[in-house]
Amino acid sequence: MTKVIIGLEVHTQLQTETKLFCGCPNKFSKEPNIYICDCCLGMPGSKPRTNAKAVELATKIALALNCKISKESFFSRKNYFYPDMSKNFQITQYEIPIAAKGFLVFGKKKIRIGRMQLEEDPARIEHVGGGISEAKYVLVDYNRSGTPLCEIVTDPDFENPAEARDFLQTLASMLEYMGAMDPSVEGSMRVDSNVSIDGGERVEVKNISGFKDVEKALNYEIVRQSSLVKRGEKIKQETRSWDPIAGVTRALRTKETEEDYGYITETDLPMITITSDKIEIAKKSMPEFAFQKVERYVDKMGIEKELAVSITSEADIAQSFENVVKVFENESPSSDMERRRSLYKFIASFYAKQLKKTLNYSNLRLSKTGFKDAYIAQLIRMIRGGEITERAGELLLRDLILKPQNPEDAVRLRNIVRISDEKEIEKFVNQALADNATAVVEYRAGKGKAFEFFVGQVMRKTQGRGDPEVIRKVLEKKLKQPDRSFK
Repeated sequence: MTKVIIGLEVHTQLQTETKLFCGCPNKFSKEPNIYICDCCLGMPGSKPRTNAKAVELATKIALALNCKISKESFFSRKNYFYPDMSKNFQITQYEIPIAAKGFLVFGKKKIRIGRMQLEEDPARIEHVGGGISEAKYVLVDYNRSGTPLCEIVTDPDFENPAEARDFLQTLASMLEYMGAMDPSVEGSMRVDSNVSIDGGERVEVKNISGFKDVEKALNYEIVRQSSLVKRGEKIKQETRSWDPIAGVTRALRTKETEEDYGYITETDLPMITITSDKIEIAKKSMPEFAFQKVERYVDKMGIEKELAVSITSEADIAQSFENVVKVFENESPSSDMERRRSLYKFIASFYAKQLKKTLNYSNLRLSKTGFKDAYIAQLIRMIRGGEITERAGELLLRDLILKPQNPEDAVRLRNIVRISDEKEIEKFVNQALADNATAVVEYRAGKGKAFEFFVGQVMRKTQGRGDPEVIRKVLEKKLKQPDRSFK
């Protein structure tokens, strides 16, 4: 059996107002080269200065990863010649990183963290006219140059690509909860993976974005290396790139050694000193992470684990959920635990099912929609109170996510109040049965469509406004009748 050894180098863009070594805005922009200055362009005579917020965030990340934090660390120059770094060196950490020797546990797996360091992001290179090998020419956007990065280097503890994906999902969740990373920003987390099989040479795959792509790239590389070994060919130490469109890795260059970079101390920047007081302050500001929220939701609120995991998968959804829960608790305080748990479960179901499904369908993050917690509470209140059906609420939510407004106004304008009157429901039932006469005959003969098929047909006729229980009651009566005129 092939033995696979995988290690990761994770580069996370830190969520700060300005860049790591200058005062330029740390923003993503489709317009190139507008957030730049002499320092992030590497102009002669420009002097860097360290962003204190980046150091603070790095300290919190180190604590979350159980790392030993260096009391003193400093920056070095990593020398290489490439168009994405105009000064021909990258300011990073080498001899003494900001933290080291940590670990992250997810599931039953423990991954060791070798080192964690601060560094600046290079510029963004755009290949015009195709991929890396087919591009006609290259453009460079220096907006990204100088963006603060936290590089997290793991030990080679992964035994398969799926473990790497799970690790990255856990890490990304923790970074988002700490406010260290904005996952909605393009390239907020990029991964270099190192993979070898059966003790052979290590191959690095550079700049993979997306957890699924990391898993795909690693799977491809394992197959590629295994095929080389079977053919009697030697695996060479090299750097490759991942082509997500073709689903293959491509050779970039022979893998450099540490000596090739010619590290020297960056004398323009002072030593970073992290005192015990600063560490204590960072500890007190640590958030409740997703796995901790899941435990609390399950144990204290009686929410099913599957729903709790779904809600906590995104920090903004979890925060909104807790805000809405507080709204209902303040409106109707109760010491009846069963009653409270019933409320929690109802709200949790709405968030994990209707809200998340709608956001995913529109490829949106809740925090980017402008849909207020007060609006969500009002919509839940109307569904739970029977003013509108769950189906009508879900359909309404699709519109409100894209164009936020008060749900009460939206219900009034769209006339989607629940229909519960049996005589009115009977009209829609008759229409649905008449439209599906053949299915009715087959159903009465014990064949064909199930009962819920007819419920769905009536719900469509009412545009989601019909009370499901009333619909079932009327349908049961109608389907038992031999009458085929449906009047």
